[in-house]
Amino acid sequence: MTTIAIIGAGRGLGAAVARRFGKEGLSIALISRSQERADGLAADLSSEGLTAKGFAADVRDPDSIAAALEAATETLGPIEVLQYSPLPQKDFMRPVLETTPKDLVGPVEFSIYGPVAAVHAVVPGMRFLRDQGKGTILFVNGGSAVKPGRNVTGTSIAFAGQAAYAQLLNEVLGEEGIQVSQLIIGGRIEEGDPKKDPGVLADLLWDLHVKRDRFRVQVSTD
Repeated sequence: MTTIAIIGAGRGLGAAVARRFGKEGLSIALISRSQERADGLAADLSSEGLTAKGFAADVRDPDSIAAALEAATETLGPIEVLQYSPLPQKDFMRPVLETTPKDLVGPVEFSIYGPVAAVHAVVPGMRFLRDQGKGTILFVNGGSAVKPGRNVTGTSIAFAGQAAYAQLLNEVLGEEGIQVSQLIIGGRIEEGDPKKDPGVLADLLWDLHVKRDRFRVQVSTD
């Protein structure tokens, strides 16, 4: 059995993705800053017959991410899919003229250092799966990744950096048979919305994983 590791797993999109990939036979590593929250979601998924386990990691601490992904591999099996989708902190979103150099440290650690650490932790294992047509890295970002907002400066700058990193990975790892894709979600994820319901978005991420033919998909521009 192979594993999907969801960094930033919560009860919205993370849970929907866990269920979507889990029903296809993947085990599920739920990585959250809170071990209690990750364990609670893992218990819910396990009660539904899925194989899931929670792991704690701080995405601003590269060693923490690497340790969590190593533990997930040892416990659940090789990581076939990595999803990087933690929600940014509110204090990352300041107006542009109120944003100081110090204010950018957190967003850059969160949205650039974090995914770089995660990718370095999983790519060696994915290279053993590529001959089977497996190995996918999924980035999930808000609309400021492609259209910066003057009142959300930290995320606009850091998401843009993450988007550039993801595109470079898509070019280089694509040559090795490892898929890298990015889902851009404009505005809030909304239950019941025909485009932005968590289940609809989870289906879209599954589609990116199995079809392996697109780098970026954007849902809504608001």
